[in-house]
Amino acid sequence: MRSGRSAVEDLTARARIRDAAVARYARDGFGVGLRVVAEDAGVSAALILHHFGSKDGLRAACDAHVLATVRDAKERALASTSAPDLLLQLASMDEHASVVGYALRSLQAGGDLARHFVDQFVADAEVYLAHGVAAGTIRPSRDEQARARYLTVQGLGALLLDLTLNAPTDPTDLVGLLHGYRDRMMLPAVELFTHGLMTDNTMLDAYLLYVSDPPSGPDAARSA
Repeated sequence: MRSGRSAVEDLTARARIRDAAVARYARDGFGVGLRVVAEDAGVSAALILHHFGSKDGLRAACDAHVLATVRDAKERALASTSAPDLLLQLASMDEHASVVGYALRSLQAGGDLARHFVDQFVADAEVYLAHGVAAGTIRPSRDEQARARYLTVQGLGALLLDLTLNAPTDPTDLVGLLHGYRDRMMLPAVELFTHGLMTDNTMLDAYLLYVSDPPSGPDAARSA
């Protein structure tokens, strides 16, 4: 027979376990056992199994939560048109330190889950980029799906490389990691996204001509 826990208590415990798992996995990786997560959340390992079925089930719930958090943050950032809104978002970056750390751990772990994680990032990016295009805050693209994938891979890859080149003294200091990356990368990134890099269409026109009219001749024959 079911204990006296209410549905609200169950929901609260589930969220507490999930948040504790995201924070712990972000700091120490996915090799952490359920007992450690249970201790962080102040519950029993049995309760984790009750809510999530297995460690894989907990990981899937963490993935879903992190993706939803990133999606919400991106949508709000792209929808912001005032300086005060953007400054408030920058000031609240510390709240997302565990989410960033979790994303990095997922990418470092590799495998099918990491690929699925990136694919979901790309799918979400397509949605919020489309919202930005519709709102007039983002320029349209010739290939919206390709742009979403490029921006996702570029962003996550830059974060991974920056972490490798500028490894924090304390690898568990996720807030410090996030601040360092922001200080090094935010200005050039925002400037580039706002004003672009090239002053004319020469390179784009040349590339479009190339892909629409494949090269011919001996080299093309050898590659056929």
